[in-house]
Amino acid sequence: MKYLIVGLGNIGIEYENTRHNIGFKVLDALAKASDSVFTPSRYGSIAEIKHRGRTLILLKPSTYMNLSGKAVSYWMKVERIPIENLIVVVDDLALPCGAIRIRAKGSDGGHNGLKNINELIGSQNYARIRMGIGNGFPQGGQVDFVLGKFTPEEESLMAERIPNVCDALKAFTIDGIDRTMNRFNTKSKE
Repeated sequence: MKYLIVGLGNIGIEYENTRHNIGFKVLDALAKASDSVFTPSRYGSIAEIKHRGRTLILLKPSTYMNLSGKAVSYWMKVERIPIENLIVVVDDLALPCGAIRIRAKGSDGGHNGLKNINELIGSQNYARIRMGIGNGFPQGGQVDFVLGKFTPEEESLMAERIPNVCDALKAFTIDGIDRTMNRFNTKSKE
């Protein structure tokens, strides 16, 4: 069985370690824990890991956030991934920093990366893990905040949470979305 695990972010040194790139950071950790390495490919960087008989294709789109759907749609077709085997890791301003919210489906919630994925795959019925980045910015400062770096305290909190998200991604491929939500959404509230 194959799964497509997508971490959203923007390519380029200027976006490295920004709040908006938490999806890339999660996938980097997941690949590293499995001794896998990303290689540049069409519309993104790809790594492949095995987990309990499943093949997990990790995708970090190179299309920039607002065009993430192009990469997701392409790799779903190439690898013949059904929508129920797709999960996307994304940053979320509406959640406190470090909070983890897993959903089976849903709207884009104002996130341009999810909006483009929804448009290009023609559905919003795919799993996603939203990682809270907080919303500590003044009015009109959303873009600078999202494209800004984590504070040392936030960085430390994310370092604690990322292994939980990696575990949730692997659990999704074994237990399905409902059991994964029950296990990890509850755990993230502790």
